[in-house]
Amino acid sequence: AARIIQNMDPTADPCQDFYQYACGGWLNRHVIPETSSRYSIFDILRDELEIILKGVLETSDQGDREAFQKAKILYKSCMNESLIEQRDSLPLLEALRMVGDWPVASADWSKTKEPSWSMEENLSIMNSRFNKRVLIDMFVWNDDRDSSRHIIYIDQPSLGMPSRDYYFNGGNYQRVREAYLQFMITVAKMIREDKNVSKDDSFVQEEMAKVMELETEIAN
Repeated sequence: AARIIQNMDPTADPCQDFYQYACGGWLNRHVIPETSSRYSIFDILRDELEIILKGVLETSDQGDREAFQKAKILYKSCMNESLIEQRDSLPLLEALRMVGDWPVASADWSKTKEPSWSMEENLSIMNSRFNKRVLIDMFVWNDDRDSSRHIIYIDQPSLGMPSRDYYFNGGNYQRVREAYLQFMITVAKMIREDKNVSKDDSFVQEEMAKVMELETEIAN
């Protein structure tokens, strides 16, 4: 209750400016950080929690339960920037190999990979190994009709960009769309270079344009 009162501005007339009356105290005491597009009590709680988690994850894992040890191993692996730089694109190339490679980053994918490539198999690998849902989202959750059991749900996955507006609207949406396509082209070129595949910019641009066209159809 004290926090709610503190976030109010009782000097404002609620009949004239209710927003100032309800939120004026908060506005006076908080400035949106340059690194954020919004700032609320939930953002503050998240920042405070991250500080606590950082302290916990940086302590010794001696005697910890397995789940805590895994969390600390993951945190340390992300913080080991020198090893990340040393490994460079190897983890990504290994991930691509596990799902049958990437046609745009291959010289002869249609001949060497496509005959034995299975969409169903590789969608399941991306879901189970990388938690990445493509075309179809499948997950296990509580049954809405019977909370004592769990069932398999099938749903539509998220899009490559935040919402379908980005695929159809103009203005800033169009600029983001153009940058998104250019980002895909840049990544494809980098992977081709790392795999020592010959340079073919026109092929890459054509393939990524097809990807963009497919995503747009899915968004529609």
